[in-house]
Amino acid sequence: MSELIYARTAVYNVNYHFVWCVKYRRKIFTGNIEDRLKQLFNEIANEKDFIIKTMEIMPDHVHLFVSAHPKYSPSYLYKMLKGISARRLLLEFPEIKTKLWKGHLWNSATYTETIGHISENTILKYIEDQKTK
Repeated sequence: MSELIYARTAVYNVNYHFVWCVKYRRKIFTGNIEDRLKQLFNEIANEKDFIIKTMEIMPDHVHLFVSAHPKYSPSYLYKMLKGISARRLLLEFPEIKTKLWKGHLWNSATYTETIGHISENTILKYIEDQKTK
């Protein structure tokens, strides 16, 4: 069984697999930008009190495996990740704006999947294998 998390008011194992793309699938996440995005995602998770179990940053999209308290909806989690990361990246790397129409970093669509303890290892392996494809 997967690791249960014990909080003051709940015991839970709530996990999500999120995937979203850069607007127009532009390949912008390389080098320093990729490294900074990983750092930003971890900072946001710490600030907003959830856990990123694993992530893979591809040149034009991201995969995140997130665990959070049941009080947080999936839409809250990915809106925080997308919104804060976009604002900070566009401020720190203004050259990104030249590759994007109207300066929007993320595509508005997001894939969300709930993950239970049975398929958790499958999702972890899938995300980790993304770089080898």
